[in-house]
Amino acid sequence: MKKGILFSAGLLVFLAFSCATNPVTGKKTWALVPNSEIFASSYNQYGEFLKTNKVITGTADAKRVENVGMKIKAAAEKLLKARGTAGELEGYAWEYKLVDSKEVNAWCMPGGKIVFYSGILPICKDDAGMATVMGHEVAHALANHGQQRMSAGLVQQLGAGVAQAAVGGKSAETQALVMQAYGIGTQVGGMLPFSRSHETEADEIGLTLMAIAGYNPETSVAFWERMSSNSGGAKPAEIMSTHPSDETRIANLKRLIPKAKAEAAKFGVVFK
Repeated sequence: MKKGILFSAGLLVFLAFSCATNPVTGKKTWALVPNSEIFASSYNQYGEFLKTNKVITGTADAKRVENVGMKIKAAAEKLLKARGTAGELEGYAWEYKLVDSKEVNAWCMPGGKIVFYSGILPICKDDAGMATVMGHEVAHALANHGQQRMSAGLVQQLGAGVAQAAVGGKSAETQALVMQAYGIGTQVGGMLPFSRSHETEADEIGLTLMAIAGYNPETSVAFWERMSSNSGGAKPAEIMSTHPSDETRIANLKRLIPKAKAEAAKFGVVFK
């Protein structure tokens, strides 16, 4: 037990000195792995992905992905400059690729490496829909969500060490029960809400980015309604999911739209 207490104390000290500031929100976040390391790995993985997948180039859709991406990038630079955190974009290497796939998805790796699958284009419908997705994905990168998730994973592993040390003198059966409870508890009570909070934060930042870029944030609601209709089928309860429910997400977007418009107005962008 004494060993577990000492381990816990050491862990708390370690975490206290392993924090960073979210350049968009100003919140304190975990940063156990530096972005310099994350970006290098991200760029390598992105390059490998492009080598093994069919990248669409020279088409109208491919150009749209790049054009919308560049507008969202410019909006991100304006936003961070206004907040005095433009230096946080050092090391970013923005890239926008359209990949041939029926999968309805898009993603942005740490450092600004973006992929749109062709399967999501019908759901996007137009540039505003594409900007909704682009803003959301870029927001994940700006807010360092990749870094935070890696850090959370490390903390979960370290926490398992604390739990193991605390029951080290107990029977094997007791130890197994405690570790099983720890695993379930950290997922439902920690990692999954952590992931859902990232999605909600990315929605909010993404709305602001698309608005600053000149796309009416009200159009985001229609996109997510189309996305919800397209997904169909049974979905896991929100508490067991990495993403908020469609209903929760759309309600949040409607609530946040006035704020996004107000932020855009600071940059001279006004919507009727």
